[in-house]
Amino acid sequence: MVNQSAPQTKPLILVDGSSYLFRAYHALPELSTGDGRPTGAVRGVIGMLRKLAKDYPDSPIAVVFDAKGKTFRNDLYAEYKANRPPMPGDLAEQIEPIHEIIRAMGLPLLIVPDVEADDVIGTLAAEATHQQRDTVISTGDKDMAQLVSDHVTLVNTMTDTRMDRAGVVEKFGVPPELIIDYLALTGDSVDNIPGVDKVGPKTAAKWLGEHGSLEAVMAAAGDFPGKLGENLRAALDHLPLSRELTRIRCDVPLDVGIADLVPKPADEARLQALFADLEFNTWLEETGSAAGAEASASSAASGSDRRWHVVDTWDALDGWIGRLADSPLIAMDTETTSLAYMAAKLVGFSFCVEPGESIYVPVAHDYPDAPPQLPLDGVLERLRPLLEDDQRPKVGQNLKYDISVLARHGVQVRGVAHDTMLESYVLNSTATRHDMDSLALKYLNIETIHYEDVAGKGAKQIPFNEVSVETAAPYAAEDADIVLKLHRALSTELETIPNLAKVYRDIEIPLLSVLAGIERNGVIIDDHMLLEQAHDMKVRMQEIEAEAHDMAGESFNIGSPKQIQAILYDKMELPVLAKTPKGQPSTAESVLQDLAADYALPKLILDYRSLSKLCSTYNEKLPQMVNKQTGRLHTSYHQAVTATGRLSSSEPNLQNIPIRTAEGRKIRQAFIAPKGYTLVAADYSQIELRIMAHLSGDGGLVEAFAQGQDIHKITAAEVFSTKLDEVTADQRRAAKAINFGLIYGMSAFGLAKQLGIQRGEAQEYVNLYFERYPGVKLYMETTRNKAKEAGYVETV
Repeated sequence: MVNQSAPQTKPLILVDGSSYLFRAYHALPELSTGDGRPTGAVRGVIGMLRKLAKDYPDSPIAVVFDAKGKTFRNDLYAEYKANRPPMPGDLAEQIEPIHEIIRAMGLPLLIVPDVEADDVIGTLAAEATHQQRDTVISTGDKDMAQLVSDHVTLVNTMTDTRMDRAGVVEKFGVPPELIIDYLALTGDSVDNIPGVDKVGPKTAAKWLGEHGSLEAVMAAAGDFPGKLGENLRAALDHLPLSRELTRIRCDVPLDVGIADLVPKPADEARLQALFADLEFNTWLEETGSAAGAEASASSAASGSDRRWHVVDTWDALDGWIGRLADSPLIAMDTETTSLAYMAAKLVGFSFCVEPGESIYVPVAHDYPDAPPQLPLDGVLERLRPLLEDDQRPKVGQNLKYDISVLARHGVQVRGVAHDTMLESYVLNSTATRHDMDSLALKYLNIETIHYEDVAGKGAKQIPFNEVSVETAAPYAAEDADIVLKLHRALSTELETIPNLAKVYRDIEIPLLSVLAGIERNGVIIDDHMLLEQAHDMKVRMQEIEAEAHDMAGESFNIGSPKQIQAILYDKMELPVLAKTPKGQPSTAESVLQDLAADYALPKLILDYRSLSKLCSTYNEKLPQMVNKQTGRLHTSYHQAVTATGRLSSSEPNLQNIPIRTAEGRKIRQAFIAPKGYTLVAADYSQIELRIMAHLSGDGGLVEAFAQGQDIHKITAAEVFSTKLDEVTADQRRAAKAINFGLIYGMSAFGLAKQLGIQRGEAQEYVNLYFERYPGVKLYMETTRNKAKEAGYVETV
């Protein structure tokens, strides 16, 4: 792990294990062994420790976890952390394996009874500072900011960020010395620490900046005006307690000091046994290397367990094209300069025909002193017969993107046989994210080289054409290799479920190429019409704002939730229907909609928000997104996003343009057909009810559809005891809510809320509905019972 003979000038690394335990559990996909034991948190925490060992070679690393049971803070305040739910069972069972691996790695593991990990870390950091020793605290906990000093910095390996004194001021608005006061004022709902009601981070930082300390703020409490002043005065009694609860102790008695935090040699045999048991195959292969953890981390990045080749001569390319042509399935991937398929330029190609051996063909790495590469045009012409041959099956990850990029370069990809993203999605739409890195972890237990590992992160990220060929090749070649391995794993599972395999084969795969064509074709918009509409909207927004100011009796920023909050609740004293997680009255859209039923101002605010969102999202933004080469708007349709199987749309989202408002309908008018063509809108007629009639076999529903009747009018006539030809538009609208709501399991309470009626009246509607359609009720009850007995249900 760490060279024990190295002089102790390297920083001491203290790891907040408890912080990373929960963050890894929630951040990573649900990983498990073949027999169902959860491993996601284990992989996340241990992966973080391996990264620290690589980032801080020769530094001693100690890992600190909370002990079970209560601490001195519970003695100070019985309600401390009382709101926290119990630890999930699948997380609890991962704690011991994490501890075992840490011990096998040779790292000191500290769990001190009756003391929280924060206080252990604070005490060790204080000892190190006393000895002029630099300390790095690895954590995701904001409370640790109070420990930052000239010798102590924080690092968050999950976000790859560091925080020194300047970083604390930038993030919180106060220096480390005032973090305890800051936390006392804001409180902490997770730890159940009471703060000052309605005082958030900005207010707390402002008060401390003006007064210098919590004591000074408390002393001046009588001078604070308005509701916040009242809240501060109401909190004076408990603020000293809140401050004490947030203070990390740096003087707890410990049986160890920093001199004792010496790593032991890693127990390679034990690590191998643990990795094998947890099915961490990549780490298992690396274990036993004499170079230790740092070499293990670098070998994962270099892909040393796989064979990959850079193809930079025509002879080599022709040889590989021959192998690809003879292969029953070609795994392929492209490397480009952009995620936007209409803007991306090709940088290289990767292929694989046998797991473990793959190639990278660089064509456009153009950094200074880049090595000679085959020219793009020549490579495309040699690959064209293979890529355009529909008798040569291909597999990729999100092949729709590659198809579009290659089409823009004059190559029409045919023979699309499989897509690992779609295989994962059809197999289980909600099991994990469907990106390659997540799928490799879940199904192969392989931690892949990430794009950020080769191109950098954030503002420092470079385009792929500037990545060195030496660095790019393992990453790109691995992609094709992983695709083939994933396909073999996923297709095996998928074929065990014939109904799903049929959906994948007959719907999703053929749809892939269709969507790629639709995306590249794009749509024409009348940008002048959109901009004219934007002008009209802004005029109307100004009118609404003036009306709102008149109604409130003062000017306020109608786009500011805090100022709206002050007007509605502090000044006008409207009822508080819901609160934010920090306990402040909510101004969320759903809350304002409820208030708008009885008060005029919330309705005006909603109207303003609606116009503002439409204007910024569509009228102003869409013209800027028109492709200069095609003169059209090109969206991306996603097959593997929604849990329900519907498509989604992004960049821009063309599926959410409102149709119920006049402004939304006007925006839709700006989508126009080319000359000589007409746009046609098609929709199913009451599709959900027709499906329900088919599934349930209910005689009343089947007969109504067979006769071409208006099912909503029929339901309205039944429920409201009126003649069919006398049903009003409002009654039909209510019946539509009943028809669709009840087949999706809406309760009487939900129906009452939607229709704006009493719950008892809504229950009568529910009863009448199921009396009219008893087959529907029977089908729903049968489905629920099957779910309880079998643990799953199926659709057609």
